[in-house]
Amino acid sequence: MTRNCTVIADPVINSYPDGKNGVMTSEGEAELQALVERKLTNGHIQNNPKEMNGTLLESLRDELNIHHGSGESWHPPSPSPSPSRRAFGAQRQRGRSIDNMAVQPDRPTWNKQIEFTLAGIGTAVGLGNVWRFPYLCYRSGGGAFLVPYLFMLVVLGIPLLYMELIVGQYLRKGPVHVLEKVCPLLKGVGMATVAISFIMCTYYNVIITWALYYLFSSFQSPLPWQSCNNTWNRPNCTDHATNSSFSTTASQQFFNHKVLERTSGLEQPGILRWELFLLLVVAWILIYLCIFKGVKSTGKVVYFTALFPYIILLALLINNVQLPGALDGIKFFIVPVWEKLLSVQVWVNAAAQIFNSIGIGFGGLMTMASYNSFNNNVLRDTLTISIINSLTSILAGFVIFSAFGYMSHLQSIPVSELAVDGPGLVFVVYPQAFVTMPLAPLWAIIFFFMLLCLGLDSEFAMVEVMVTSLMDSYGKPILKYFRLKEILVLVVCSAAFLLGIPHVMQFGIYMFQLMDHYTAIVSIIFLAFFEVIAVCWVFGVGRLSDSLIEMTGKPPAMFFKVCWWIICPVLIGVILIFSVIEFKPARYEHYVYPAWAQGVGWIIALASIIWIPLAAIHTLWVLPGSFKESWAGLELAIWDTTRNLKHRIRRSLTPFGLEKVPVVYPSGSGEIFPDAAVKL
Repeated sequence: MTRNCTVIADPVINSYPDGKNGVMTSEGEAELQALVERKLTNGHIQNNPKEMNGTLLESLRDELNIHHGSGESWHPPSPSPSPSRRAFGAQRQRGRSIDNMAVQPDRPTWNKQIEFTLAGIGTAVGLGNVWRFPYLCYRSGGGAFLVPYLFMLVVLGIPLLYMELIVGQYLRKGPVHVLEKVCPLLKGVGMATVAISFIMCTYYNVIITWALYYLFSSFQSPLPWQSCNNTWNRPNCTDHATNSSFSTTASQQFFNHKVLERTSGLEQPGILRWELFLLLVVAWILIYLCIFKGVKSTGKVVYFTALFPYIILLALLINNVQLPGALDGIKFFIVPVWEKLLSVQVWVNAAAQIFNSIGIGFGGLMTMASYNSFNNNVLRDTLTISIINSLTSILAGFVIFSAFGYMSHLQSIPVSELAVDGPGLVFVVYPQAFVTMPLAPLWAIIFFFMLLCLGLDSEFAMVEVMVTSLMDSYGKPILKYFRLKEILVLVVCSAAFLLGIPHVMQFGIYMFQLMDHYTAIVSIIFLAFFEVIAVCWVFGVGRLSDSLIEMTGKPPAMFFKVCWWIICPVLIGVILIFSVIEFKPARYEHYVYPAWAQGVGWIIALASIIWIPLAAIHTLWVLPGSFKESWAGLELAIWDTTRNLKHRIRRSLTPFGLEKVPVVYPSGSGEIFPDAAVKL
C-alpha cells in the first residue's frame, strides 16, 4: 500500500517543477489544483472517482511532462515554464492547446462584435462627459486640467481598461467571480464593484429623471425658465444673466423651486415630488426595456443611444461658436493656467475623472466583455473605447465652454467668475443660454434628449453588473424560482427604483450630492487600488499576458506590462494617499453638510469598501485547514495551527486557490488513501 502511494501520488506532487529539491510549493499546489479542476470541468473525470484508476494523475503527468515509473528514482526535470504559464493561458507560440476552464458554450454573446464596441462606448461616454468633465476643467483652471487628464488617460485609463477587458473576456464572468479566481483573498473587490455599481444606479437615474422633466418642459414657447413671471419665482429673480450674490436667474429658480422644490437642507426632508416620482418610474421602465433580454436587447439599443449624441454635440458646437463671446470661453478651455498644475487636487481629480468616465472599477465593461467571443481583439476595443471617450469629453468641453463664453459676454464678466456648481452646469447654466438663441425650444429639446441617451447607456451597464453577478453566482436557483431571467432584471430594477425614491423628495438634491461625493470620488479610488493589486501583482502580469496570447495569439506590448507591473499600482497608491490627505467634506453650493450627514456619507462609502475585508475573512475561513477545523480540534498543536494559517494565506493569494479538487485514488486501489490523494 505504501509503495503504491509513493509511486502514484508522491512523484506527481514532488515532480512539479517549481519546488526546490522536488518539493512542491504552495503556489504549485494551488496551480495543480486549478489544473485538476479544469480537467473536471471539461469532462475528463468521471463522476465516480474510484473508477478513474489513476487516469487523472497519468494525464497530469503528461501535461506537466512528468516521467516516472514504479521503482524508479526521481530526478528533478529540466527547467521549464513556471506553473503560472502552465496552468493558466495555453501559449500557442509554444505549441500548447487551448485549455481554458472558462469557455462556456451556453453563455450568450453579442450578435455582432460592433455591438460590444458601441455598448462599451455608450457605457464610458455618459453624463460625466458633459457634466463632470467640463465642471472639473472649469474648477481646475481650464486648459490646465487637460494636461493631467491626458497623462492619466495614457498611463492609467488605457492600461487598466485593457486589463479589465482581458480578464473579463477570458474568464467570461462578472466582476465577483473574476476577482475570486484571480486572487481569492481579494475577491471582495469584485463584490465591492457590484455594490458600488448598484449604489450608483440608484441615484444616477435621478439625472435621467431631471433630463426627462426638462425635455417635456421644452415643448413650449417661450421656455418656462425664460422669465420671472411664474408662480415659483422669488422676488430676487432676474430674467437676464447676472453674477450678483443676491439675485438669481430665472433658470436657476426654475431648477431649484420648480423642478426640485428643494428645502434648505437635509434637516428638512420635505414631501415627495410626485412629478419627479412618475418620471423616475418612466426612467426605470426605459432601463428595463433596454436590458431585459440581456445583450440581445442591449446590442440593438446601443446603435442609436451611442451614436445619436455625437450628432447633437456637433450641431450644438456649430451653433455655439457663432455666438458672441464664444471664443473667450474656448480660450479658457484650451489655454492652461500652469500654476494650477502645482495643486495635487487637480491631479487627483484627473485620475478620478478617468476612473468615472471610462468606468474603471465599476465592473460594467468587464461584465460586457464577458459576453465577447473568445478570440475577440481586446486591444482594438480598448483603444476605440478609451480614445473616443476622451475625444467626446473634449468635444463636450468645446460645446460647454463656448456657451460659457457667451454667458460671460452677456454678463460682462470674465469666464472664471461664472457661478457654476455640480448639476447646475447642465440644468442651470446651459438652459440659461438657450433662451437667447434662435429656435430656443428646438435646441433645448435636442440637448436634453442627448442627455437622456447618454444617461441610458451608462445606467443599463451598471444594472447589468448586478444582474450578471447574480446569474453567475446563483443562476440555477434563481431561474428555478423566477423561471425567467427577465423577472430577475425586473426585481433588480424595482429594488434600485425604491432606493432612489428619497432623491425625488424635496431634499433630494442634497442626498444626490452626498452620495455622488462619497461614491464616485472616495470609494472608487480604493476599489481601483485593490483591483490593480489583485490582478497586476497577485494574479501577475505573466498570467495576464498568457491569457491574452491564448485569446489573440499576440502578447501585450512592453508598455502595458510596465504600466501593469509598476506605473499603475504605484501611481494609484500615491493618488489614494493624497486623496485621503486632501479630502474635503461634501458640500452643495453654500450648504455645508452637518457632521451626522458626513457620517452617513462615510457609511455609504463603506457599503462598498467593507466587502473587501469581509470577503478576505470568508476566504481564510472556508479554505482547507480553516479556522473551523482548528477550533473543532483543540488538540492540535499551536505550531500546526500556525502552519495551516500560513498555508491558507498562500492559497488565498494564489489564482484559482478556491477551486475544489476531487479526491483521486491510486491506480488499482479500491480503498481510500488520504495521504496519497491529490487533496490540497
